[in-house]
Amino acid sequence: MNARMFAARVALPVLAVIAVSSEGRAADFDWKKFQGKTVTFLVNNNPVAQALLAYKADFEKQTGMTLKVDGYQEQQMRQRLVTVMNAHSDEVDVFMTLPSREGEQFAATGWYADLSAMAKNDVAKEYDPAGLSQALLKAATFGGKLTSMPMNIEGPIFYYRTDIFKKCGLEPPKTIKDVEAAAAKIKPCDSSVTPFVSRGLKPAVAYTFSNMLHNIGGSYIAGGKSNLCSAKAKEALDTYSRLLRDFGPPGVVNYSFQQISALYRGGRAAMSFESSNELRTVMDGGARLKDTALIPFPAGEAGQVPTVIGWGMAVSSHSKQPDAAWYFVQWATSPAVQKKMALQGIAPPRPSVANDPEYRKWIDEEPVRKEWQAALDVLATKGSSEVGYPIVANPESREFIGQAVQDLILKQKTVDQACADADKALDALIAQK
Repeated sequence: MNARMFAARVALPVLAVIAVSSEGRAADFDWKKFQGKTVTFLVNNNPVAQALLAYKADFEKQTGMTLKVDGYQEQQMRQRLVTVMNAHSDEVDVFMTLPSREGEQFAATGWYADLSAMAKNDVAKEYDPAGLSQALLKAATFGGKLTSMPMNIEGPIFYYRTDIFKKCGLEPPKTIKDVEAAAAKIKPCDSSVTPFVSRGLKPAVAYTFSNMLHNIGGSYIAGGKSNLCSAKAKEALDTYSRLLRDFGPPGVVNYSFQQISALYRGGRAAMSFESSNELRTVMDGGARLKDTALIPFPAGEAGQVPTVIGWGMAVSSHSKQPDAAWYFVQWATSPAVQKKMALQGIAPPRPSVANDPEYRKWIDEEPVRKEWQAALDVLATKGSSEVGYPIVANPESREFIGQAVQDLILKQKTVDQACADADKALDALIAQK
């Protein structure tokens, strides 16, 4: 899989799998068709799922079905999924998935049901499958099979405290070097805050590190080999780990989005590089509403090449009720529900929702929301979905990227040692095909 460019607000050709008009079928569509059934949803307890599940009762009322939620933190969710799928169990009907991470792998193992026919033939009139981001649908299509429907569009963005920047005499950073210079000034200027925080947890690092790597001009693969020991990639490894080592919080090697957002929301970090999804969490309680500014991650030598991905909803290939499961997926990714989620700070994968008057009114109510939307527009037009290595073993590749960063944060290896060890392990993964 090559890196895919996402352009959620640009009209793209409609996928063939959903191009055929379904109005005839829609006329006979009945939301109560599977009344009395129970659908089990394996969910990652992140802001996307939290926003969706706030309307669980609406789904049950509309369909007459019961939604059973099986929720875990991200890594535990994946462990649970592996257990269920390897057992060929039907106890999970629908699960959250990241096509950019595990799409190739899960498709190769046959874990996804093919949604192509259902998205074409069994849709409510108001669903409008063609109105979903075609780029995200393409990113979820493997071997001609549509494996999931998009829930959101997201990527890491740069949150910073305007009051602390003003206090310390700093301008908004325009480059990666400006970020490090700002951290160096904040450290003595305000010792009560952590100057900079981003992901340090091994399997989570690639999400944010990839943005820095691409901005600097590095790449994961060159000539069919792992490229972490190239000059640009080493610069990215060194810079990312140095920022966390010299200006991050204690124990940053254990930090993912939960810890980062809690630190920033609590007023204990000056700069945070974290998911756009975290706007909802960061703004919870309102303390950060007036002192936060948001921008895409500052440019490197290659400019701005932000990471952009989207969570999807997939139906398990082992589900004994895929049609009922599809109704839940359809409800969850419908214009009405995605609009409700958007008003909670979950960026919609539907251009129509992004342009909805009520949503635009919500955006215009707070400067920070306008900046959030502006950053998302950059992600949508400039973004790359290459998070980790574009290979079937993408999840495993992220472990080795994270290990190299952690080795540098903890000063356990030099950058030459860290990249060489990572390249050796990653070349073995690439050779697996």
